[in-house]
Amino acid sequence: MTPPVKSPADIAPARGRLGVLLPGMGAVATTFIAGVEAVRTGIAKPIGSLTQMGTIRLGLRTEGRSPLIRELVPLAALDELRFGGWDIFPDSAYEAARKAGVLGEQHLSAVRSFLETVRPMPAVFDQEYVKKLSGKHVKQGRSKADLAEQVGADIESFRKREDCARLVMIWCGSTEVYRKPAAVHATLEAFEKGLAKSDPEIAPSQIYAYAALKSGIPFANGAPNLTVDTPALQELARARNVPIAGKDFKTGQTLMKTILAPGFKARLLGLQGWYSTNILGNRDGEVLDDPESFKSKEVSKLGVLEHILQPHLYPDLYQSFHHVVRINYYPPRGDNKEGWDNIDIFGWLGYPMQIKIDFLCRDSILAAPIVLDLALFMDLAQRCGMHGIQEWLSFYWKSPMAAPGLYPEHDLFIQLMKLKNTLRHLRGEELITHLGLEYYD
Repeated sequence: MTPPVKSPADIAPARGRLGVLLPGMGAVATTFIAGVEAVRTGIAKPIGSLTQMGTIRLGLRTEGRSPLIRELVPLAALDELRFGGWDIFPDSAYEAARKAGVLGEQHLSAVRSFLETVRPMPAVFDQEYVKKLSGKHVKQGRSKADLAEQVGADIESFRKREDCARLVMIWCGSTEVYRKPAAVHATLEAFEKGLAKSDPEIAPSQIYAYAALKSGIPFANGAPNLTVDTPALQELARARNVPIAGKDFKTGQTLMKTILAPGFKARLLGLQGWYSTNILGNRDGEVLDDPESFKSKEVSKLGVLEHILQPHLYPDLYQSFHHVVRINYYPPRGDNKEGWDNIDIFGWLGYPMQIKIDFLCRDSILAAPIVLDLALFMDLAQRCGMHGIQEWLSFYWKSPMAAPGLYPEHDLFIQLMKLKNTLRHLRGEELITHLGLEYYD
């Protein structure tokens, strides 16, 4: 029996400008900004963006209702987006995009005048957390609490300067070194005391997140950093009724894993091993050349298969598979990452088979539409009164955050169903279960 339709959620209208604040204005951020401007001026299409090009089925298949997602829910218009951010280098968005080498001259030249107006504010930076980079465009402060106040002041200055009605913040900075939650992350009180004492366990990304949440701004974490995946900052998000989401944009190799692994499981094909290696030469590759930063990324990537395949439920198929992930910094490749996968599977009567993938992807091209969707959906969540972890946005993450004690959902197709059912729920539409018995009664 179809569940009763609930009343639509009370969603505040998307009036006025939406400011998108980006800690880290390198390849991903500038590709996102340039791309939005290219779409606004009509010289390109927003390929890869669910909010701009995706449709959503409503009701029965026989009804033929499949509007665009942006027609179903009130999202901020692209013309209303304003961009700001921080970086350890003072380059304008144009200079940073040119150095990143992601976009061709035909696109960069068309939006150059706009990109030159977007300049980063001095960044919060700690060499202990990103050891392979150094820059002079950084903040100085008496303590980490002082640095958080400076970021808060930047936020308010940007809000007033750009006349923004609402703001969101999305971490597009480098991968920080691997850290587990420490005592300073246990409660908000402990965290704020740690800020005052400049506790070394508080990372720069957490300073940005704290400043955003204190200002009532949704925060999404595009890297595998600990950041808001701590009790202290989740406590702050609940107290301020602010949405948070993360972590680590799901782009190349992990995207392929969340597509293929559900297929193997659906067909009950066994897995002996999955060997993954990458070469990339952008700033992200340089940072990940440090073993401690790579550890953060490795942990994020390794959890995907375990959660999808559920070896404890399917021991004959997945109990002892080998999963190896490697990343190699190779400067000539630039942002055009290449990911190789060797997959050893087995089928009927245990006979072995192999699948090999060579994905020559463009990391920032895949990440840019994710940043756009997250900016618009996090703003929607805020206007709906949703707060805390936004599990319905797991679709976008390598390592999705979930409630304590709840395993994360990694299956891309379940994630998409969860996302679309959340949108249906917000508009008072029936949830789609794909049961289909009503067509045969």
